[in-house]
Amino acid sequence: MNEILNSIYNALGKFFHVIDSGIVIYNDYVGGFLLLIFLVPTGIFFTIYLKFLHLKKLPHSLAVIGGKYDKKEDTGDINHFRALTTALSATVGTGNIVGVALAIYWGGPGAIFWMWVTGFLGMILKFAECTLSCKYRKINEDGSMSGGPMYYMEHGLKDKLGPFAKIFAVVFAGAAILCSLGTGNMAQSNSMSDVLHTNYNISTFTSGIFITALVLLVIVGGIKRIAEVTSKLVPFMAALYFIGALAVIIAFAGKIPAALSLIVHDAFTGTAMTGGFAGSVFIMTLVWGVRRGLFSNEAGQGSAAIAHAAAKTEYPVREGFVASVGPFIDTLIICTMTALVIILTGAWECGKEGVEMTVEGFTRGFAQIGLVGWGKHVVAGGLILFAFSTIISWSYYGTRAAQYLFGNKSIKPYRYVYGFFVFLGALGKIDLVWHFVDMVITFMTIPNLIAIILLSPVIKKETEKYLETMKKLKRL
Repeated sequence: MNEILNSIYNALGKFFHVIDSGIVIYNDYVGGFLLLIFLVPTGIFFTIYLKFLHLKKLPHSLAVIGGKYDKKEDTGDINHFRALTTALSATVGTGNIVGVALAIYWGGPGAIFWMWVTGFLGMILKFAECTLSCKYRKINEDGSMSGGPMYYMEHGLKDKLGPFAKIFAVVFAGAAILCSLGTGNMAQSNSMSDVLHTNYNISTFTSGIFITALVLLVIVGGIKRIAEVTSKLVPFMAALYFIGALAVIIAFAGKIPAALSLIVHDAFTGTAMTGGFAGSVFIMTLVWGVRRGLFSNEAGQGSAAIAHAAAKTEYPVREGFVASVGPFIDTLIICTMTALVIILTGAWECGKEGVEMTVEGFTRGFAQIGLVGWGKHVVAGGLILFAFSTIISWSYYGTRAAQYLFGNKSIKPYRYVYGFFVFLGALGKIDLVWHFVDMVITFMTIPNLIAIILLSPVIKKETEKYLETMKKLKRL
């Protein structure tokens, strides 16, 4: 009997290994380049098409987030600030700690430059997709809001694509569910349980039970409970990590000019230790920078548009401005802090990969200021808070995707299935899940980018109407 079970186990192991190998090939030689081909040109197009709106109106975006335009009577579930923190809690996750280190490991320091480019272009992409999400959102029977790319694909593209509009929407929603269970769930709980086991010798089973219970306590309450938690958690965790990273950066302040020079130089030449000849190194640097940039801020992926659709707002464009600030905070500030810690301390040359490289950077940095042994606690604390916030926000994305595909009756069952996957993710290594989700991200991002390009006239018309209205009201 044992021999039969061992044979089945080995056969399954080989089967999953073959699947994993195929997915890795797709991600390395197809998916990564597809993202590059679609994401960067689309971001450049909207930056020019909307005349650098995300930069020129940044003060207005901050004023909206600050509550200047909040009205209780506006249609929606949550205010602008809570919509942003909910979306940020999904993006400020392991990508900011692990993803940055992976980008440097595989693409060299120059990958950070292309993360910056992705973040800059991501600001206008978030503006575009979240404007559309609010315009085409729907009010449910219970008065709550549902929105996101699946809605503007089905209804906005109906005249342009006919029945294919619905196919686009279904593909996106299906991919969003898979991503919610993978990227937003198992990958995050696995990172949490791993760091708790490594640093504090807590068993993965124990941490899995505890994390799952906390997640269910939050997500069963829906978007209002999620927004209430993230509105308090996101500012706290971002400030905590920011202060820790800033302390290290200040300690190595004299090396900052050299570090920035290294990032810019290697962005176009590559780093010898990361590949073979110059051409392949540059491509690796570019692809890994864009891929990890997208993983970090999700701009163009369309996921954040689901959260922003719940905002209380009279004008879709107003929430678009709020959304545009997300990549600025996530990629241009938090990811940059992680990258500088890794590069300034020389941890990028230590040969370690992923979170171990980030831990090495903080360990060296805190040792420099006399706090020996504190580095791993800062990374562990940041990782746990970031990952937990990502889990609870992605539950909402998955819920809305399930609702779109299967109706209201699917919401409660999905939440409990989601909780079960949190527990599964905490138990063991899930390389296949990471690779699979990297693939599925392309199934969300590419249809979404095509959709917002086709709907670009709608975005421009809505933007011009909003700006004209604000000028008449003398509120710009």
